[in-house]
Amino acid sequence: MTAPETQGTFACTLVDEWARGGVEVAAVAPGSRSTPLALALAADPRIRVEVFLDERSAAFFALGVARASGRPAVVLCTSGTAAANFHPAVLEAWHARVPMVVCTADRPPELRDTGAGQATDQIKLFGASVRWFCEVGVADDAPGATVYWRSVAARSVVDATGPPAGPVHLNLAFREPLVPAGDVVVEAVGGRPGGRPWVATSAGLPLPDPDYVERLAAAVAATPRGLVVAGWGAGAGGDVVERFAAAAGWPVLADPLSGVRSGPSAISTYDALLRVRAVADALRPEMVIHIGAPLTGKVATAWLDADVPRWLVDPDRAWLDPHRAAAGRVVADPGALLSAIAVRLEGGEAGPSPWLDEWRRFEATARHAIDGVLDADDEPSEARVARDLVDCLPDGASLVVGSSMPVRDVEAFARPRRGLRFHSNRGVNGIDGFVSTVLGVAVGAGASAVVALCGDLTFLHDAGGLLEAARRDIDAVFVVVDNRGGGIFSFLPQAALPEPTFEALWGTPHHLDLAALCAVHGVPAHRVTTASELVPAVSEAVAGGGVRVLIVTTDRDANVAHHRRLHEAVSAQISASGHPEADPR
Repeated sequence: MTAPETQGTFACTLVDEWARGGVEVAAVAPGSRSTPLALALAADPRIRVEVFLDERSAAFFALGVARASGRPAVVLCTSGTAAANFHPAVLEAWHARVPMVVCTADRPPELRDTGAGQATDQIKLFGASVRWFCEVGVADDAPGATVYWRSVAARSVVDATGPPAGPVHLNLAFREPLVPAGDVVVEAVGGRPGGRPWVATSAGLPLPDPDYVERLAAAVAATPRGLVVAGWGAGAGGDVVERFAAAAGWPVLADPLSGVRSGPSAISTYDALLRVRAVADALRPEMVIHIGAPLTGKVATAWLDADVPRWLVDPDRAWLDPHRAAAGRVVADPGALLSAIAVRLEGGEAGPSPWLDEWRRFEATARHAIDGVLDADDEPSEARVARDLVDCLPDGASLVVGSSMPVRDVEAFARPRRGLRFHSNRGVNGIDGFVSTVLGVAVGAGASAVVALCGDLTFLHDAGGLLEAARRDIDAVFVVVDNRGGGIFSFLPQAALPEPTFEALWGTPHHLDLAALCAVHGVPAHRVTTASELVPAVSEAVAGGGVRVLIVTTDRDANVAHHRRLHEAVSAQISASGHPEADPR
């Protein structure tokens, strides 16, 4: 074979092996050096290919696909700065344990470090933020090449899938000419019979050590004042957590992103409750089992300090303990561990739980106060948008939540519910690539409704993700809270700085018409002007199909005051109900 034919065969073989391993989607950023692999991806009917002009958008799209589907997605770019633009999504995938196969085309070795155009050192470009790196080398037809190619492709899928899941990086050097001459057709070679992958791997989550199960079960049984705390990536189903909570008589403090804020033991108002000092003191736990990442809000996270015996449960040996307050750590599948403990607890003589009943009374009191303030008028508020959006989406839908204020409002004000899948780029908590992530989630989630909630700066940060969005055969609805700047900073100490310093450096008003921006991209946009209009507008947008945007205008200063009223209302309602009175924090 000629060199272009060999490179084409190599590329087709990689793609065939990826498809055998379960890859269904690839995001491609156009470029010359990546031509052989781009052609191979486009030629394989088993893989959906989406093209993005911006490499960052391509990478976050792949991230969203993989986050929703649980299967690795491929992302491909040419050499040079193009590869560097993948880095934010690679970091998010690493920390959030999302499977991705990151492919960067490169110049061959003889053109590196020579001043050749579009060439830089791409060896281990992403450092330690990948599960595996491979400098694949220039393809040739030496004996054993086919086995090498398939092994590399198979391992990239296996290592990306985990556990733990995450990104892998293949650096792929290609020599010119990059396109086979004439009508030459290149195809994949080799491969296991029956369409099987080159390497079949079974990688289940670690089962809990029986000694730890007995030890923790005894500790839970002896500790009536305990809590289950669940953050994103909790790794246990809601039914399992409910069963454990019922057997233990413990409340569940679950961030909605955990997917386990449901059932009679779920407490949804802990952020507001723990701002009341007397309540925070009265509800101090004696033991905590913590699954997943830390809770989003700072109040609850600070409350769970080193004086509270806390067990971290993680299957991948991660240390998700930024305050270094944990007293113990269990490497196990959280669902299997909680199920095993529940079985042992259910064999005992569990009676009523005054501790859980006390939490439920506080929950009912705080929920009544919060809902009363949110429903008092028809003026849109960011807290009500978060609550109503979680309430109104149909079972099976996916809600993608932006960082900054939306993810905090969802945690603080959303009621418990089942049947809704939450996604958010909380690995490193950035606002990068949000629009593209949402589009990827919509592809990875299949036929279910996909709705996103974000702020205006998050939306603008990835405005390039809207390019061609109306033509991609993707259904996704964006609810954008437009408060003309960075709303989260109005809650931080920087807000006390004199003007114009605060507005210039943190408020960052954008003075842009978001509806006009959407129109440029051919994306329908509708302004929601009253609080009661949101739910029917979301239902209509979901039913309409395609990519659509709903814009809710709020005021940053009014939003800070509204949150303060919510916290004051909870404190006042607790006092009126006969609970200890205290000033809200």
